[in-house]
Amino acid sequence: MQDLKRNAYFAGVLLLAMWLVWLVDATIPFDLRSWGLVPRSLWGLPGIVTMPLIHDGIGHLLRNTVPLIVLLLIVSGTRRKPWPTIGMTVVFGGGLLWIFGRYANHIGASGLVFGLIGLLIASGFLHKRIASIVVAIAVGILFGGTLIWGVLPIGEGVSWDGHLTGFLGGIAAALAEQRLETRLPGFKRQ
Repeated sequence: MQDLKRNAYFAGVLLLAMWLVWLVDATIPFDLRSWGLVPRSLWGLPGIVTMPLIHDGIGHLLRNTVPLIVLLLIVSGTRRKPWPTIGMTVVFGGGLLWIFGRYANHIGASGLVFGLIGLLIASGFLHKRIASIVVAIAVGILFGGTLIWGVLPIGEGVSWDGHLTGFLGGIAAALAEQRLETRLPGFKRQ
């Protein structure tokens, strides 16, 4: 229970940081969106980690906040130490986007949302425990439509490639997590 409280606290800090960055961006004369991820550019490289914090308005932020709360709580409730895995999800998804993405300025936490969906679904198949499988099915039911429509290049101004690489980054993080669990005793899931 103590781990869940601590992990929920960190999830709250991440969400608060997203909202504070939006508030600062809305009030200062400097456009923080320039800190987004721009594929294959040196100035876009920091965007691998800054992209989830930067949003294009309150609507964009709200659309990412609700699913992020749900997914962060699920990840926090199913892992003793979720933050290294969440960090891998951000870095793997952002790295794939930086290498393979369309040349555009990618911002927002939707890549992380899709990454957490990929992480949780892949974990269900990899760990083959009843709880992991139930979580994978529940996430698939809750977010399946979003997942399918979000990775198709049909929306104007939507980073569908960020969604796709985020999802793949989540799968890669699940695979890395499984390998770490077998090699590092302190990395075990709950």
